[in-house]
Amino acid sequence: MDLWEIERACWARGFQLVCGADEAGAGPLAGAVYAAAVILPPELEIAGLNDSKQLTEKNREALFPVIQERAVAWAVAWADEGEIDAMNILNARLLAMERAIQKLSPAADYALIDGNRDRGITVPHETVVKGDSRSANIAAASILAKVSRDRYMLEMAQTYPEYEFEKHKGYPTKRHYELLRKYGPCPIHRRTFLSKL
Repeated sequence: MDLWEIERACWARGFQLVCGADEAGAGPLAGAVYAAAVILPPELEIAGLNDSKQLTEKNREALFPVIQERAVAWAVAWADEGEIDAMNILNARLLAMERAIQKLSPAADYALIDGNRDRGITVPHETVVKGDSRSANIAAASILAKVSRDRYMLEMAQTYPEYEFEKHKGYPTKRHYELLRKYGPCPIHRRTFLSKL
């Protein structure tokens, strides 16, 4: 799979600073949804670069500083559990991606958005279904978003140790539901995700 094909088509249309944007943490019952935006140098080869879901945690952690060091620009942003409850997860995901794109310096003149929704994205852009396995920039963004969110959930595990966030990162595992039934929700739980309780 050529991870630069989509970017090349954008450059051919005259765009120079093409970013990829992706998010992590749409499914968990707790915590913010994180997003990242990345502009890599054209045709940069980073060994092992792939969709974050295809990589081990160790590989993602190893790639994280490499992407940061070699990118033209990168940014991480999020929408918190209160925003998720207020506007729903789809809108919160897009808000987090828009925030990440807006933080890039230099700014992107075109954005590749993972998925098939783009409400609220204000820069010229296109959506790319399964973009994290089709675009180098989206793959890089997927890694930054995932690692950043995992690290945030490890911090939350220290604040709320009884929920064992370090093990499930807030995802709806059997154990997480057991702990929710025992202790009730904590301040970072997404109330709109807890209908099963």
